[in-house]
Amino acid sequence: MTALRYALSLIFIVQMYAVMVLMGLAFIPWALASKRGAQTGIRVFCRYVRASARLLCGLRSEVRGTVPDGAVIVAAKHQSFFDIIILCSVLPRPRFIMKRELRRAPVLGWYAVRIGCIPVDRGARGQAVAQMRADVAAGRSEPGQLVIYPQGTRVAPGARAPYKIGTAVLYADGDQPCVPVATNVGLFWPKRGILRRPGCAVVEFLPPIPPGLPADRFMQRLEHDIESASDALGRVCNQGIPVWSHF
Repeated sequence: MTALRYALSLIFIVQMYAVMVLMGLAFIPWALASKRGAQTGIRVFCRYVRASARLLCGLRSEVRGTVPDGAVIVAAKHQSFFDIIILCSVLPRPRFIMKRELRRAPVLGWYAVRIGCIPVDRGARGQAVAQMRADVAAGRSEPGQLVIYPQGTRVAPGARAPYKIGTAVLYADGDQPCVPVATNVGLFWPKRGILRRPGCAVVEFLPPIPPGLPADRFMQRLEHDIESASDALGRVCNQGIPVWSHF
C-alpha cells in the first residue's frame, strides 16, 4: 500500500506541474489583457489541483469559515504548497507577500507578479518591511486580499516558530481588518518529500481582528488564534474524526 501511495503521489506531482504549464500557456492571452484573466487562470488551476489530489491521492480539502471578499489582510499559517493552492482557489483577489526568488519560477512567478504579489528579500528584515509598506501603499488602489505568512516560512504541524513584526506593521499602516487563517495541510502534504497522504486538509478562516489594536496586543491575539485553531485541526485528524469536504 505504501509503494502504491508513493507511485500515485509521484503521478499526481508530475501531472500537476504539467497542467500548470499547459494552463499557464492557455490563459496567457487573457492574462496579458487583464489581471482578471491571470486571477481566473490561477483559480482554475488551483481548483483542478484540489480535485486531482482527491482523485489520485485520496487527499480531500475543505474550506471553513467566511472567505473574505473585500480589502483585508489575510494572515495565514503556512505548512506546505497546498495551503497556497487552497487559498488561491477561493479568495477572489489574492495578493501574496512572497519570496523574491519566486519571481524567477517558470509560469508561477510571472502569474504571481501579474496579479500584484509583492516580492521581498527575506535576508534583510528591516529593508523587507520597508519595502512591503511601500509596495502595499502603492497598490491600495486595487482592493483585494493581501496574504502574508506571519512566520515567514513553512512550519511543520506541531512545530513552533516566532511570529515576525511585518504583519503588525502592515496592520498598523492600514485601516483594514486582519483575518487569521489556520490549517492542518502539513499533515498530508509535507514541506518536503513526495508522499501525499490521504485525509482531509482544512484551511479555516477565523473571526477577523478589527483594526486599531496596539501592535503587541494584535500580535498576541494573532498568534493565539492561529496556533490554537491549527493545533485543534491537527488533533481532530490524529483522532481519526471524519470531516466533510468541498472537494
